Amino acid sequence: MNSAITRVFAFLLICLGIYLWIGYTVTELTGGEKTASAAVEITPEGGETIFWGKGRCYTCHSMGGQGSAVRCPNLGQFGERFELPIGARAELRAKERSEETGRHYTATDYLVESLAKPDAYIVEGYKNEMAIVYAPPISLNLDEIQAVLMYLLSQGGELDMVVFEEPSEVTSEYFDRILAATAAGGGDPGNGEIVFEDYCQECHAIGGDGGEVGPDLSSISVKGKQFISDSVTAPTGDITEGYETFEVVQHDGRRIAGIKKKDDVSGIDIMRETGELVEIGRADIDEVVQDESRSLMPDDLTEALTIKDFQDVQAFLMMQKQEVVEEE
Repeated sequence: MNSAITRVFAFLLICLGIYLWIGYTVTELTGGEKTASAAVEITPEGGETIFWGKGRCYTCHSMGGQGSAVRCPNLGQFGERFELPIGARAELRAKERSEETGRHYTATDYLVESLAKPDAYIVEGYKNEMAIVYAPPISLNLDEIQAVLMYLLSQGGELDMVVFEEPSEVTSEYFDRILAATAAGGGDPGNGEIVFEDYCQECHAIGGDGGEVGPDLSSISVKGKQFISDSVTAPTGDITEGYETFEVVQHDGRRIAGIKKKDDVSGIDIMRETGELVEIGRADIDEVVQDESRSLMPDDLTEALTIKDFQDVQAFLMMQKQEVVEEE
């Protein structure tokens, strides 16, 4: 009996050992155990640490003869294809981007764009498969990204600290994009814009483009991430003034629900959730009731969106800082 128990116990120890070994191996293959780290120094040295560490840039890029990744361009001097390191190469790419876009690009602008919107410029012979570094699972913050930029610029380029203290218009736009993503928990504003167009634009406008059923969202970021989140998950909680839901009951029993766009002696204009504007004469109205428990915002929107889509559209909305011009 004791012999059988000993054999079973030994077998269990072997299984546990194999299990722990597999767990350790998988952890190492996927980047090692995540540990808390101090705030990164915004220096080339800090950027080098991020490049070869948390940022995991080395999984796709090599730096000259350092590293063996070939999925994305080598960022150092390497063979005839890469005669210049990335800092010097960025200056040439900046000229190309200036010609393509009609906007003035510096080497820093090009590199910032490459990290913040990697599909903006794809090197010939490579696929559009670079990760969004400020979104999960990498989730670099702006300080960490600036450090990586300094490291890249130091590779044969001109490192000018002023461009980080007083960023150009192009760089400022992308820094705003990164900050918005960070504020939204690491969402991707690029995908968020697509989600907005698919699910929100029919009712909401940004910059004059979109529907009028819901409030204009051109400056929605000033209300903060929590307000944006609550507006989607609990749309009846805090309805913007002027977008309350009213139900007009007519003498013949018909009911029209929507937002009041006009209310005067001649009658009431109601905009339905479809965007249709219904004009109801005063003589046809039996009563008008405000429904405080109802919003024209779809109740099932959170079910239609994936968690990633929800996070991404929040990041996109956190970027909206335009001033809305009130019509007289």
